[in-house]
Amino acid sequence: MGTPSEQEEFYKKLKEQLYDTAVWPSEYLYKFIVKTDKNKINEIEEIFNNLGAVIQTKASKNGKYTSVSIHVFMKNPDTVINKYKEVAEKVEGVISL
Repeated sequence: MGTPSEQEEFYKKLKEQLYDTAVWPSEYLYKFIVKTDKNKINEIEEIFNNLGAVIQTKASKNGKYTSVSIHVFMKNPDTVINKYKEVAEKVEGVISL
């Protein structure tokens, strides 16, 4: 995503946007893209395990990539951002949308 300071600025702006656009706690939609690899998809699913998340996957037209959409009820913007950071840290090559 860039340098640590760029990441920090990105998450700061995201937090402000989340506070401005939703009443918390709220349902949030995460979207990730990974190379089609069952292990990577499972890693993402495991991060959201036990949160009551509804997870959908869809392979790209050529099957090289898979999008993972996760609808989950989150307490506040900080919990949303913490999950983004956890996915980025644990799943190599993931793209967060």
